[in-house]
Amino acid sequence: MKLETTHHLPVPLDRAFAYATDFEHIAERVTAITACEVLTPGPVGTGTRFRETRIVFGKKTATETMEIAAFDPPNSYAVDCDSHGCRYRTDFTFTAEGDGTRVDLVFVAEPYTTGAKILGFLFKGMLKKCLIAITQDLDELAAAIRQEEGASTAS
Repeated sequence: MKLETTHHLPVPLDRAFAYATDFEHIAERVTAITACEVLTPGPVGTGTRFRETRIVFGKKTATETMEIAAFDPPNSYAVDCDSHGCRYRTDFTFTAEGDGTRVDLVFVAEPYTTGAKILGFLFKGMLKKCLIAITQDLDELAAAIRQEEGASTAS
């Protein structure tokens, strides 16, 4: 299962990357994420682990532990997660574009157990809902950035 989307964040490259990797405050910016706990001390980088709790498809709450698998500020980072017989990877690539930053996101789910493979086949129809959820997360992040950046420039 692979999903791809592109989004625009209304700030320069370095600030877009900083917002996207500010896991301590992501739950304040994205409504589907109800909590995010950084588990690794120190600055965010390769190996940083965090536990994210989110509302899935508007109903169920799920908590997953994720790890930064690659980190190249301000150009890209990747997040890995292993859960319920499936490996998940999300790659984020940031490119300066006009007065903001283009974010290219690629999400890949790879089942490795028989049960996960069967469920993956049955839930292929959920891809559109997953893409809608990812897009909503990025829309909300962009809106929060606009609000926070507006508040900081108004001061």
